[in-house]
Amino acid sequence: MIASTMSDSKKNLSPTSHTRRYIVDSSLGVLKILLIVLFAELCAWAYQTTLPPPPTKLGSPDGLPLTSPRIKLHNGRNLSYIESGVPKDVAKFKIIYVHCFDCSKYQNPFAFSASRDVIEELGVYIVALDRPGYGESDPDPKRTVKSLALDIEELADELNLGEKFYVAGYSMGGEVIWSCLKYIPHRLQGAVIISPAVNYWWHNLPSNLTNDAYSRQLQQDQWSLRVAHYLPWLTYWWNTRSWFPGFSVITQNPAIFSQADIEVVTKLNAMITDPTQATLMKTQPRLQGEFESIHRDMNIGWGKWEFDPLDLENPFENTNGSVHLWMGDEDRIVPVTLQRYITQQLGWIKYHEVVGGGHTFAFADELGSDILKALLKVK
Repeated sequence: MIASTMSDSKKNLSPTSHTRRYIVDSSLGVLKILLIVLFAELCAWAYQTTLPPPPTKLGSPDGLPLTSPRIKLHNGRNLSYIESGVPKDVAKFKIIYVHCFDCSKYQNPFAFSASRDVIEELGVYIVALDRPGYGESDPDPKRTVKSLALDIEELADELNLGEKFYVAGYSMGGEVIWSCLKYIPHRLQGAVIISPAVNYWWHNLPSNLTNDAYSRQLQQDQWSLRVAHYLPWLTYWWNTRSWFPGFSVITQNPAIFSQADIEVVTKLNAMITDPTQATLMKTQPRLQGEFESIHRDMNIGWGKWEFDPLDLENPFENTNGSVHLWMGDEDRIVPVTLQRYITQQLGWIKYHEVVGGGHTFAFADELGSDILKALLKVK
């Protein structure tokens, strides 16, 4: 009797199959919850890595000191600029210069390769601006292909440059000049485009030419441009990872420079003897952070454009104005084949090809003087 009771007691103490199932199901439920939480944390971490830090503050009371004057635009943003050449009030020609990718208003080819005698003889006044997010110009989160052209027009009005003025741009800044020709042609007296960046997705460019030119770019650049065009929200993440190489202009991969470029840059560095100037040229481009300068630049330059430059009509057909495009035939950054096609289709553009010139040819000896003389129709 006692043995039977003890046996029954053991049976009561042993977990039933229902109890075991409950314990297993509970464990699986907890595991599922943990996996969901872990996945959510992983997604949150991945999302955070794609978000760039906020731009560095400029000006008083708690920002970096300013080195140059700025104008306030109608939307409250500030646009930074510097002036060179002859005084504005006696100038015969007034030019707004737009800098290239990963540069600032201090990288102005006319300041290095146009002789002072030529500038004074011609009576040229030049104002170089920092594009939004570069140097000391406030970022423009709503920036579009069109908006910078309107910024340039507003800068001209604020500085009292008159009803008409000239524009000049180099590399990515040269690409901006297409926007000026599209959106503010009535304000232009003439334009010069130097080694302009090309958007491989402009719809009028023949696929055989773009495919060939694109295939000649470094693999890391092909991927970087694809990301900027198709997945712009990943541009910052893509170019700040150490797992794979980012855009070669950002990383300064020497493979993108021709021998002519190396010689120009070496000579240019030797010319800069003022340590303050050297510091400004080095630190200003990414002063406010990489995203608002170089990464947003990539998204705009190689993103989806609102127009194709090949659809433009001559804005100076009934005036004395003209558009000049200058290109080096050994440029490894911008394909010369695409520039040749563009200028062939737009017969009203005066095309100048520099034999043996790389991407930086405009900074070489006296090239700035030659470019100015051609633009201003002076021999």
